[in-house]
Amino acid sequence: MTETLIMGVVNVTPDSFSDGGRWFDADAAIAHALELAEAGADLLDVGGESTRPGAARVEPEEELRRVVPVIRELAGRGLRVSVDTMRATTAAAAVEAGAEIINDVSAGLADEAMARIAAESGARYVAMHWRGHSDRMDELARYADVAAEVRDELAARVDALVAAGVAPDRLILDPGLGFAKRAEHNWELLARLDVLAGLGLPLLVGASRKRFLGALLPEGAPVEDRDLPTAVVSALSAQAGAWGVRVHDVRSTRVALDVARAWQSGRRG
Repeated sequence: MTETLIMGVVNVTPDSFSDGGRWFDADAAIAHALELAEAGADLLDVGGESTRPGAARVEPEEELRRVVPVIRELAGRGLRVSVDTMRATTAAAAVEAGAEIINDVSAGLADEAMARIAAESGARYVAMHWRGHSDRMDELARYADVAAEVRDELAARVDALVAAGVAPDRLILDPGLGFAKRAEHNWELLARLDVLAGLGLPLLVGASRKRFLGALLPEGAPVEDRDLPTAVVSALSAQAGAWGVRVHDVRSTRVALDVARAWQSGRRG
């Protein structure tokens, strides 16, 4: 089993579904990111706009105000940082501030300038499967064969990005769990990651604390209770060959990945 990277989520937003704005202040976000790094995060994914279902968009200037100081401080401490944004201007400013990965949930569809910025910056680029903004994503969750359709739609985005000058070896793909997907779609995508892996590019899995995991828990369970199922999904994704997993609670996922790796080493012995 190859080593799967852990991307720790740093939400610099007042309305995230997962933390309710606990890290909205820049100093609080930086302190939280440092805690995630101490817990074993390989990458810190800094975002200034919530993409939860129904979320309203923020103004570009406000997104920049939220994320750039946090990224600059973390990168200045020698930590590996990605920026979670759909805007080319934010991506460019974040890379200038030290981000090495652009994590775009729209794969360039939300901002036509994103592909050019990704190509010019030389940063690695996460292209996630996306069919529309948060205010309408649920109505777009219609599939006959979700794994094949997500693969084909991602392949089309890869072709467009490469045509715009993004180097193929800089691309990472994300199946977009929860984005225009119902619970059954998410589970099928996870069970069939090999279909997406057939595109020959690294895969990032972002299941952390999402609604389909909450459905496994007693009604009314706090969102933090989704960290255990997240850690299990992380371990299974690693066994399936995922390049990385994006999580809120790094510590539990680090333990889960260490257990999975030890299991595999015993099998080799």
